[in-house]
Amino acid sequence: MDLDFTEEQQMLRETVRRLCEEHAPIEAVRRLEDDPTGYPVEMWKQMGELGILGLLISESCGGSGMSAIEGAVVYEELGRALAPTPHFTSCVLSATAIAEAGSEEQKQQWLPGIASGESILAPAWLEPGNSFRPEGVQMRAEPDNGGFVLSGSKLHAHFASSAAALLVLARTGNAAEDIGLFMVDPTAPGVQLSQQLSLGSDTQYRVEFSDVRVPASARLEAPGGGWTAWQSAMMRGAILCGAQAMGGAQRAMEITVEYAKVREQFGKPLGAFQALSHYLADGQTHVDGGNTLVYEAAWADSRGLPIDRLAPMAKLFACQTYRDVTAMCVQVHGGMGFTVEYDIQLFFRRAKQLQLTWWDSRHLEELVAAAVLDREAS
Repeated sequence: MDLDFTEEQQMLRETVRRLCEEHAPIEAVRRLEDDPTGYPVEMWKQMGELGILGLLISESCGGSGMSAIEGAVVYEELGRALAPTPHFTSCVLSATAIAEAGSEEQKQQWLPGIASGESILAPAWLEPGNSFRPEGVQMRAEPDNGGFVLSGSKLHAHFASSAAALLVLARTGNAAEDIGLFMVDPTAPGVQLSQQLSLGSDTQYRVEFSDVRVPASARLEAPGGGWTAWQSAMMRGAILCGAQAMGGAQRAMEITVEYAKVREQFGKPLGAFQALSHYLADGQTHVDGGNTLVYEAAWADSRGLPIDRLAPMAKLFACQTYRDVTAMCVQVHGGMGFTVEYDIQLFFRRAKQLQLTWWDSRHLEELVAAAVLDREAS
């Protein structure tokens, strides 16, 4: 594995960092907490013009056809800035699922618009009280007059209010993995959105489907099944979530190290106290280790190697590190670290939110165990 970044990758990092500094400074992050739209529209336009939205989409479908390594570079910077953006839901999960499961016609219908930023897609996957496993998808797509009727509830549909379409997972049969992927207009009759408040103050929606009729063409034609395509998208997504976590953890460390240098107690800076300096040293060690694991997973994906073990390991370790490091950073700040005036609490809350989202620790442990023990898991 080559840990050196190319000149193009360094330029990509600098471009994304400048973009975040201009359009998603910490003041904008605060302003967009619990906002119904939830992301800077001008930044989204710029990301489309710079090719960042289409980074992981094939050139034949209007993208750049780059690898997970470039994706990790982008997500490390987005994590550093806490940049609120629908990139993950639209340009990673939805785009990958369409590329895996869609017909050529469906790919050309949706992927160029995702790459340009004209179309935002939002997955509607998780259901109340259900798990991350295929059995957790209980909402059914009932055949009706050549199409389908969808009824049920979905939770945690990020940026659904801005979506041109919802990528809905619905059950098409009784076997565990009989799950289809359906493109549904969020303004269609029978679809109702209600915003959910979250620990990370990101923009999530509950979506209610009441006898929503969709044509047969709305179903992605998945040769290997919709669930297989969705799992493939989630594996790639797990790597990028890990990169996002490491970017956030590194920035939280930088903020806290600077605070420990200037904040004095008993006539000397906090960093001069051995206990606190050891906490910071341990934190940086874990961040560096997590960063290496994330890029190993990205490198494996870029080479077409199996990532069923590395991808969940990357998110599991990175998100745990992010949560632990930011908790330590808040403690170094003392009681003030929990107050809204301090930026460190923004990182702490988002660390826990990311750990819970897009496969939580328990499910990731199951996936890693399945890969280690060479047994089947979903």
